[in-house]
Amino acid sequence: MPIHDHRQRVAAERRDRMRARLLASAMRLIAEKGPAATSIDDVISGAEVSRGTFYKYFPSPDALVRDLAVEVANELIRMAEPVVQSYDDPAERVSTGLRIVARLAIDHPLAATFLVRLGWPDARSPNLLLDFVKRDLAEGIRLERFARMPIALALNIVTGAGLGATHRMLEPDCEPDFAEQSAAAALRGLGLDARSAARIANRPLKPVEVLSGGLLTGTLETLEPDPPKSTRRLAGRQKSG
Repeated sequence: MPIHDHRQRVAAERRDRMRARLLASAMRLIAEKGPAATSIDDVISGAEVSRGTFYKYFPSPDALVRDLAVEVANELIRMAEPVVQSYDDPAERVSTGLRIVARLAIDHPLAATFLVRLGWPDARSPNLLLDFVKRDLAEGIRLERFARMPIALALNIVTGAGLGATHRMLEPDCEPDFAEQSAAAALRGLGLDARSAARIANRPLKPVEVLSGGLLTGTLETLEPDPPKSTRRLAGRQKSG
C-alpha cells in the first residue's frame, strides 16, 4: 500500500475514534442529565478533549444530539431488522421490534435511558426508525391485519407503547414481562383481538446480535484506542410463550 494511502487511512481511523469518543461522552451525559442540561463543556470534559476539537466534528450542541440520535437509530436498525424481517406477519414484526427496543433497558440501560431522556421520537430524532415502523404498519393496514386508521395514529400507538415500556423497564420493580404486556396492548390498539395479541407478544424472542464496540453496548469501549470488533448477544429476560 502506498505511504500516502496508508496515512490517509490512519488519519480517517483517528477521526472516527475521536468522533466516537465525543458521541460516547454525550450519550452518557444526556442519559444522566437530559439534552437541555448537557453543555459542550460537559461533553469535552467527559471526552477529555478541547473545545476546538469538539467544533472540528460538530458545529453545535444540537448537531451533536442529532448525530447521536442517528447513530443510535442506525445501530438499533442493524440490530433489530434481521430479526424483525424474519417474520412475514406485520403484527409479528411490529411486536418484535417494540419488544427489542423496550428490552434495551435490560442489557443496554445507557442507550435506553438516552432514548427516554431524548423523548424519542422528537423533533431532533431521525426518521429512520419511524420509517421502518411505518412500513410494517402500512402493510398491516393494507392486508387488513390491522384496523383501518390514519398511519399517524397507528404510529403513535406503537411508539407510545415502546417508549413507555422502555421507561418502565428501567425501574427496578418492573414486571419481567412488561415488554410483552406493552406489545400486546399495542397490537390490541391496532385492532387485533386480545387472544391473538397475547399469543404474538409472548412468543420467545429470537437472539439479536449487537456489535460490542457500538454505542448500544453502554460501555466505555468507544473511549478505548482500538475498540474490539467482536459481537455479543442481547440476552434479555424472556417470557416463554
